Amino acid sequence: MKIVILYKPNSDHGRVVEEYLHEFAVRNPEVSFNALSVETREGANTATLYDVMQYPSMLALRQDGSIAKSWQGLPLPLINDVAYFTIA
Repeated sequence: MKIVILYKPNSDHGRVVEEYLHEFAVRNPEVSFNALSVETREGANTATLYDVMQYPSMLALRQDGSIAKSWQGLPLPLINDVAYFTIA
């Protein structure tokens, strides 16, 4: 599984996302996120591809690129809920 988070770094939720990513890394050092700003071409394309309508958004993606689970908007999901999708 691959975890992608789409957000706007210079927005109200930017700091919340960065703190979440830091806390996630402390608890799960073997797992990495693909954090994308939707203000970049790659981030905007990913948001369009997966029909993301709210930010921040997290996507748990299978190896084939299909969505296993998605979370949109605040509050962010519990770290344990996201970590579950990194086991597979």
